[in-house]
Amino acid sequence: MDWKLFSVTFVTVFLAEMGDKTQLATMALTGESKKMVTVFLGAASALVIATLIGVLVGGVLSRYVPENIIRKIAALFFILTGILFFFGKL
Repeated sequence: MDWKLFSVTFVTVFLAEMGDKTQLATMALTGESKKMVTVFLGAASALVIATLIGVLVGGVLSRYVPENIIRKIAALFFILTGILFFFGKL
């Protein structure tokens, strides 16, 4: 296992998820339902599946699209998301 890549991936995803809408939604669901384990398992499963989709799509894309193009597309999506958040559209 490439521990450096593992660490970078962990820190990147962990920081990206802190304070986002997903975390706020899980807090709200936990507060409303009082079922911490059920909410945790649902949220964790969703994150694992979403990550699996990202890994699979990234693996396929990387065969056909150069890495620098994938990075630029990802950056554009982040910028677009930020603009939409700024104007209250998300």
